[in-house]
Amino acid sequence: MYELLDFYADWCGPCQIMKPIFAEVEPAFEGKISFKTVDVEADPDKAVKFGVMGIPTFVVLKDGKEVDRKTGAMPKESLVTWLKTHVN
Repeated sequence: MYELLDFYADWCGPCQIMKPIFAEVEPAFEGKISFKTVDVEADPDKAVKFGVMGIPTFVVLKDGKEVDRKTGAMPKESLVTWLKTHVN
């Protein structure tokens, strides 16, 4: 199973734009991708471990290993298309 890490902060405008998009998209990938959020202020060590330099950053993991990443807000359609490349 895949995992999507969403590195964000509450004060980050683009991160807040992505919140409702993730809520909309997540059910469509149920059982295929596990969505997890990582607050870079509450868990800075995880952000450092993954080399996050800007937020929002989205990291796709398979079996715990990074297979892809994107940085920055994106339209719902772009997110869906990107995620489908990993699960279809």
